Amino acid sequence: MTYSVAVSGASGYAGGEILRLLAAHPDVEIRTVTAHSNAGQPLVAHQPHLRSLAHLTLQDTTPEVLAGHDIVFLALPHGQSGQYTDALGDTPLVIDAGADHRLTSSAEWDAFYGGSFHEPWTYGVPELLVGGGKQRDALRSATRIAAPGCNASTVSLSLAPGVATGVIDPGDIVSVLAVGPSGAGKSLKTNLLASEILGSANPYAVGGTHRHIPEIRQALAAARPSTGSGPSTDSGTQDIRISFTPVLVPMSRGILATSTAPIVEGVSDAEIRQAWESAYGDETFVQLLPEGSFPRTADVLGANTALLGLAIDRAANRVTVVTAVDNLVKGTAGAAVQSMNIALGLPETRALSVNGVAP
Repeated sequence: MTYSVAVSGASGYAGGEILRLLAAHPDVEIRTVTAHSNAGQPLVAHQPHLRSLAHLTLQDTTPEVLAGHDIVFLALPHGQSGQYTDALGDTPLVIDAGADHRLTSSAEWDAFYGGSFHEPWTYGVPELLVGGGKQRDALRSATRIAAPGCNASTVSLSLAPGVATGVIDPGDIVSVLAVGPSGAGKSLKTNLLASEILGSANPYAVGGTHRHIPEIRQALAAARPSTGSGPSTDSGTQDIRISFTPVLVPMSRGILATSTAPIVEGVSDAEIRQAWESAYGDETFVQLLPEGSFPRTADVLGANTALLGLAIDRAANRVTVVTAVDNLVKGTAGAAVQSMNIALGLPETRALSVNGVAP
């Protein structure tokens, strides 16, 4: 069966990456691409690398244009998806790459985003530990999927095994991330100009203000076996505390997240490493590197992989996990397509690669 697909926000970075992956997918047909201010223009005027889709023209983003497809991807700025998802009730599968359907807590939404709160959808991180299982189980036959925030899923995948097994204390997590500017989207902003970021590293959203913080806390709370089969509206995040600092660096793509947390008293080094090996040993796209090895963002460029390096710092009594992802692939579009594959009962790896691009 071939599934018809519409992609909104197709002139942006996330929409373009979704299209790049879907263009190589044998089970889908990209029929419709939409935009706002760029509507009426050829897709390749804004995504010139997508030569196989040169026949497509950007249409207006309206519920009427998006309706009538088997699958709709929404790659819109935060706070804009909800107005369309409410009108797509007859669409068999809708995947939102924005934040509108990620959070289970309306209070957290109000605190970090504001505006209308929309119901939480099935979270699109298949490898994430949830209540003694994996989020993959919840994605099977899902009809509404919330693709993750790239920083949030990177940190959550980094630390969920330690939280799930009780080998780390989630009450004192520190995460510092080197992030490429494509994660901020394609809109023109002074702080993202090349002259502003080249040769510089710039922290932003410092002091607990970044919008991905509640998403991380929600995911780590769900990793505990006692939380049941998945996130609920009572996210149980009260004792999960994280100091989260992203730093904008001059690379177009990529996240390198360094996350640390205290080791629980009495836990051995072998038990710590076993927690991560057990969590990801059978996974294709989330891989724990050999002891003493740590990833680079260059190793995951263009790939749907998250590479993790684990260190045990007994002097500080902390575990350190360094994780590299391509923020546009595993962080966003790749997670969305992987989740789509699972929901449709297709091979999970279809149209997705573990191989990066080098040099």
